[in-house]
This record gives sequence, C-alpha cells and structure tokens, in this order.
Amino acid sequence: METTNTEQPVAKAVSPRFQELTFTAKRLFKNPLSTIGLAIIAFFLIIAIFAPVICPPKYADPFKIPHSGWKIEPQPPNAQHLLGTTQQQYDMLYGMVWGTRGAFKIGLIVVGANLIIGILLGAIAGYFGGIVDEVIMRVTDVFYAIPFLVMAMALVVAIGRGLTAVIIVLIILEWPSYTRVLRSDILVIRNKEYIMAARASGSSHFAIILRHVLPNAMYSVLILASLNIGTTILTAAALSFLGLGSETGTADWGQIVSMCRNWIIGAPGNRFAYWYTVFIPGFVITLFVLGWNLLGDAVRDVFDPKLRRK
Repeated sequence: METTNTEQPVAKAVSPRFQELTFTAKRLFKNPLSTIGLAIIAFFLIIAIFAPVICPPKYADPFKIPHSGWKIEPQPPNAQHLLGTTQQQYDMLYGMVWGTRGAFKIGLIVVGANLIIGILLGAIAGYFGGIVDEVIMRVTDVFYAIPFLVMAMALVVAIGRGLTAVIIVLIILEWPSYTRVLRSDILVIRNKEYIMAARASGSSHFAIILRHVLPNAMYSVLILASLNIGTTILTAAALSFLGLGSETGTADWGQIVSMCRNWIIGAPGNRFAYWYTVFIPGFVITLFVLGWNLLGDAVRDVFDPKLRRK
C-alpha cells in the first residue's frame, strides 16, 4: 500500500524522534548502574503504592504510626513487630513503609516545583539579559550567601512543624541552583544561528524560548533534578532529626531516627543491644538516596552531548 503525500512528512518527522527516543532508552538500560538505580526506585515505588496493603492504617491519618504501649526501651524484631519498635513502642515497619510515601512526596513535589521556578526564571534571565538578568542573578546570589541549613531551620520554625512546612521551605531555598544552571546554558545558545533565524522569521520571544531555547538547554537542569531528589530527602530527614520536621509518631524516616538517637549506644555490657533502631532507618534512607544518585549519574551520561554518543 502506498503512503499518501500527507503521511510521508509525518513519518519523516516522527522517525528521527522515535529513533532518538529508542537510542536514549537503550543507552539508559545499557548502563548496569542505572539498571540498579531503577530497580531500587521501582522497589520503593511498589512499597509506596501498596503501603495500605502491607501496613493497613489504624488511624484517620495514615502517616500516624501505631504503637503498642508507652514503654521507653525499644524492642528488637519479633513476630508482632517484624522490624522491632522505637521508644514508646512505635512500629518500625509501619514507619518505614509509610515513610516511603512521604519520601516520594517530598522529593517529587520539591524538585518539580524547583524545576518550574528555575526554568521560568532561568529562561527569562538567560534569554533577555540586561537588567532582568542582573536582578534575578543578584537575588540568587543572596540565597547562596546564606547558610542553607541555618536558613531552612529558621524558616521551618517560622512556618511551623510538619511535612508541609518542610516542603515549602525546600522549595523556597533550592530553586536558585536550577535557575543558575539553566541561565548559563541559555547564554551559550541564545545567539546561535538557528535562534537568530527564528528571530528573523518573526517568531515571538515566547515561541523562540519554548520551541528552540528550552529544548536545547534543558539537559543540565534535568540531570540536576534527578540528582537533587536524593539530596532533598536527606535535607528533609536532617530537619526531622533536629526536631523541626514531622511530629513524634509520624511515619517519617528522619523522625524515626530522631526517636532512636538515645539508643545509638546500648547498655555498658552490650553496646549493640539496640543496633536495629538506627541501622534500619539509616539503611533505608541510604538505599533510597543511592537509587536516585545512580539514576542521576545514568541520566547525565545519556543526556550529556559530550558523552551521549560514546
């Protein structure tokens, strides 16, 4: 069957894009480290999706960890509590499972919002330059000049404890890195021949940015986003550990480590009596962050023009 004249241009346009997408997917799965990272993330994603099945909630708020008494001393893993309990007998397994949902919520919302803000401000600053660029860059310099953790602690105290406050604070503080990275890439390509040709053809600034500038300047910021998900989770866990994140008894990995910090060192005769209280949440956080870091390295190898075709 012969293709019509209207089908041929479509096929020509779709074929290179499909080939490039296929090449990207093959390159991504060819790297063993990226495969491991994707497997780790998929594992946590399955746990987050099936959290109500694995650990059915007992309260109206599913992130509230059930506990079986007020005994101070943690209990080791047993038949009733497969991963043991924290002090005040909060179930460790429930906290790990539902904490996975909280980790995805924090990481994806914060990085997604930072991407939107960074792309908007970085595109404006890099493309138009001048006084607009100066104002935006000086604001980002102010954010870089302030110690990150100190500012995060101050803002969380001002807004109030809880996952929502942590998310808002991280969105406020982490966008400058995305803006600066995207701006630097746009500065390189804004005077390229194809950009000047688009201007000469009468295209609007919005159309040029959307169709020509961003598609060629997004790779670095996407790599940064994939790497920053793990960093965001660590920062949120640190705020919770310091008592500025979720309240006690919330299914938050950092909060669970905070509840167990008094038991890092066991009794004088048995220093590792309560090893599970810190090892289990610490191992889960490490594994989750490792998965995103491995994926971020693979994304860099796939999208970096210098490494893409090697």
